[in-house]
Amino acid sequence: MAKVYIALGANLGDPVQTLKDALLELASGPALQQLRASSLYRSKPMGPADQPDYVNAVVTATTELEPLALLDYLQAIEQQFGRQRLRHWGPRTLDLDILLVDDLVSTSERLTLPHPGLSERDFVVVPLAELAPTLVLPNGQTLQQLKQSMQHHDLVKIS
Repeated sequence: MAKVYIALGANLGDPVQTLKDALLELASGPALQQLRASSLYRSKPMGPADQPDYVNAVVTATTELEPLALLDYLQAIEQQFGRQRLRHWGPRTLDLDILLVDDLVSTSERLTLPHPGLSERDFVVVPLAELAPTLVLPNGQTLQQLKQSMQHHDLVKIS
């Protein structure tokens, strides 16, 4: 069993309800066990500003799936929620990103672990630190250190 951390984000439709529904889907499916979720946070979009604010969260769980199989599983859920990949950093109904799988460091054409943007995104680091404040990243930095070093622009805890 591997311990995984997955980021959730949405900014189309009703993003709060979408994340709640996605959490139920993740919890009820066969791939993830012992699922715990962070609070929900509202954040400004990365990239193009001509889109609504995002709602973000992070979950931790255990899984027997290999990382690429987990990626396929998560992308199938994104599609189930109407995800269309039309524009890089564009608006989305649901975005599910694998952040960490144990302490695995890996790069392939489809998946890089840890997630390459993890340490630059307060909307990922803050909810991740809520779940695992003492977690040490593969680079040796703790989440708490990373969180304290970041500026939290426009990140608002909403539930």
